[in-house]
Amino acid sequence: MIRLHHVPWGRSFRVLWLLQEMGLTPELELYEIGTRKMQEPVLKDHSPAGRIPALEIDERTIFESSAILQYLCETRPEFGFGREPGHPDRVAYLEAMGFAETQASLIEQLNLNHLFLRPPAKPSPAVVKLNTLRLKGTLDALNGMVAGDYLLPSGFSAADAMLGFNLFAAPFYVKLDPWPGLQAYWARLRARPAFQAAAEIEGPQTFYAKDFYEVPVA
Repeated sequence: MIRLHHVPWGRSFRVLWLLQEMGLTPELELYEIGTRKMQEPVLKDHSPAGRIPALEIDERTIFESSAILQYLCETRPEFGFGREPGHPDRVAYLEAMGFAETQASLIEQLNLNHLFLRPPAKPSPAVVKLNTLRLKGTLDALNGMVAGDYLLPSGFSAADAMLGFNLFAAPFYVKLDPWPGLQAYWARLRARPAFQAAAEIEGPQTFYAKDFYEVPVA
């Protein structure tokens, strides 16, 4: 049994996507941000901070998307989505996995400011401007990290799933027009059959569909 504690089109999409890359479809335990279910013991039993994702697999539970993806890569090395110690891309892989959470935290702060701290029509201009500039800085950095078709010269990896989700979320706050290379990279990721399969499981996204976002979802 594989069960994913999941918010549709949230960070747990990374896990759903990589599982699809491995030909695995989990049972989904669905949550919605800001609802009572997020505070119930059933989630905190699997993720101590009551955050998504958590994955029940191999008779254990793992939380935090980066940890989950690395575990999947290490326990299923035949797919080649990790980079083992000694691999030429190992350091770049680890850096990208960590960088994905740095970038995602800025997206989360923008989302928090819009959705929960103030009415949507009156976000804090100073906070939004600062975090938007920081997010743009991470997009500049990511633009320089892409090596060929994917992040690593050796091809698609779990790091692409980590950062690919960010490229789904970031355009709701920052247009990607200044980075045509990132737009092309994001298009390649979306074209992967496993990404499309995961997106079909998700259905239409509603998490980011608010009138104060800069760019509508494609």
